[in-house]
Amino acid sequence: MLIDGASGGVGTFAIQIAKSFATEVTAVCSTTKLDIALSIGADYVIDYTQEDFSKNGLRYDLIFVANGNHSVFQYKHSLTPNGNCVMAGGEGSLSGLFKDMLLGLWISKTSDNKIIPFVANINQGDLFFLKQLVEAGKIKPVIDRRYQLSDVPDAIRYLEEGHAKGKVIITV
Repeated sequence: MLIDGASGGVGTFAIQIAKSFATEVTAVCSTTKLDIALSIGADYVIDYTQEDFSKNGLRYDLIFVANGNHSVFQYKHSLTPNGNCVMAGGEGSLSGLFKDMLLGLWISKTSDNKIIPFVANINQGDLFFLKQLVEAGKIKPVIDRRYQLSDVPDAIRYLEEGHAKGKVIITV
């Protein structure tokens, strides 16, 4: 499995959840975040400032896009036959997201690969499963920074920079 955007708030959980299923994980993140990805279980890391995973010839059964800068076609190119790409996030405009969803649907209908948009469906069963993983010590939040409620504008500015290392916490 490859996780693009592996060191942010969603990606850090994705690594740990994947590892709870004994999945081999390749994490894509920047130079300053490689250690975080390795420390929470990634088997391999790719520094996107040095290497473009979509051009290295490796193929993955599953790609999870927590935050990425690649086209739907680049993700498809990096999948094994019958591989799947789950797109939970990315960068770009609303029109770009809509375009990716349409292209993903077309790819899913015309090839053996599936490009699947991820939409959270929060339910008690999933929350109970996550609770069990937390209690077993298999997942733990990676906290980058904490802000007071009065400093929410600063927290938002920091998040907008796109370089958070895990979660940003607001203390009430």
